[in-house]
Amino acid sequence: MSLPSEQPVYDKILVDIIQYVYHTTIPSSRAYERARIALLDALGCAIETLSMSPECRAMLGPTVPGTIVPNGFHLPGTSYILDPLKGAFDMGSMIRYLDHNDAYPGAEWGHPSDNLGALLAVADWQSRTRSENSITLHTLLTAQIKAYEIQGVLQVANAFNKHGLDHTILVKVASTALTSYLLKLTEQQALAALSQAWQDGQPLRTFRQAPNAGPRKGWAAGDACMRAVHLNLLTMVGQPGAPSVLTAPQWGFHHAIMQGKDLIVARPYRSWVMESVFFKLIPAEGHAISAAEAALAIAMQLKVRGLSADGDVKTVYIRTQKAAMTIVNKHGKLHNAADRDHCLQYIIAVILLKGSVIDTADYMDDSPWAQDTRVDNLREKMVVVEDEVFTRDYHDQKVRSGANAILVEVGNGERLDEIVVEFPIGHPKRSDTLNLVKEKFRANMSNMFEKREVENILLAVESDTMPVNEFMDLFTR
Repeated sequence: MSLPSEQPVYDKILVDIIQYVYHTTIPSSRAYERARIALLDALGCAIETLSMSPECRAMLGPTVPGTIVPNGFHLPGTSYILDPLKGAFDMGSMIRYLDHNDAYPGAEWGHPSDNLGALLAVADWQSRTRSENSITLHTLLTAQIKAYEIQGVLQVANAFNKHGLDHTILVKVASTALTSYLLKLTEQQALAALSQAWQDGQPLRTFRQAPNAGPRKGWAAGDACMRAVHLNLLTMVGQPGAPSVLTAPQWGFHHAIMQGKDLIVARPYRSWVMESVFFKLIPAEGHAISAAEAALAIAMQLKVRGLSADGDVKTVYIRTQKAAMTIVNKHGKLHNAADRDHCLQYIIAVILLKGSVIDTADYMDDSPWAQDTRVDNLREKMVVVEDEVFTRDYHDQKVRSGANAILVEVGNGERLDEIVVEFPIGHPKRSDTLNLVKEKFRANMSNMFEKREVENILLAVESDTMPVNEFMDLFTR
């Protein structure tokens, strides 16, 4: 079969994204309010990672030790001054590494603040490079809102996981589009760079799933951010795009990767995702957070009755959504922290045994819980099933719950009251969410910063006109 060789026009999906990036204004004050909170949350998660993860710290800093880049990106919590590629990798990895940053559900699952790895690195670098025309916080927040929107809208109905691909494909796509804007590329250049993002082979999801779950899931977002910046820099020096990268017969993304299925844009791009993103206030995989809340309530039930999780619990019945069944329903040996923080049964078992919420440290290899045989014994007593109503409400855009239910049967056959949590802490429908995110930020920042410094940052983020480099200087150590 002969294939057409003439150069086509750019695919409509690409054109629509770039039109949104370059021409759509964001009138929503709620979107900007939440963007400020999301920016703080991501930076707080980065500082938490820096203070708690030697594994991540080992990857940070210039590729060649001792290198200092003129007008480079100042990596928060450190004295490193990095080129924008390594800066994007380090920033994205720090935000994501402990799985404590924001999340967004859909047919695909993802973490929109991953994009801040690319956006902060480029905005800070460019602000220092062109000091008379610095990128302001307002411009950064607008780019952030739009990156969230592109990733989230494409997550709603496109299940890349069913094709074995990792959701960070959308981090690369959204970050490429918005770093084009921050770098002042023309719209034609932005289209070229965006087409390159789709033209990549895309990472496999295998590093998030048994038996290969491992720490790469913590730096996959950083990798996507770094690639997004690199594609833009290549475009800036003249590399052309691939206009029909999605729709080309045989070789395009739809045919080669999606087995002939077209990508679906679920709704027009506005600011919907930022206005409804889920903030993680418990350090657990997002689909397990309502289960963590339910487990805490069950632990209180056991305590009131004078019962213990290790001695008196016969069976733990768990109802959950299909997404959780796929991502965090795990049996058998857990090999590392990345395995544990993506295990529903581990999260529930630790909470039942300790009688309090799980912490980041509880997943680490040196945690007493990681070696405690009572955890595995309790995991073996758990029965996890999908609740079709939970799955339906999870996907229903008018509901968007993240429900889990836990019922415990004790040794004498008594069943305690089932605990159902539909909208977990951090959900946009919870009125306490934004204040709790600020408290989370203060707690994370207290690992490395004085209270006065933290309060100064909380004041500074309210500015529209502050240059990004001046804001980032507040995080330098």
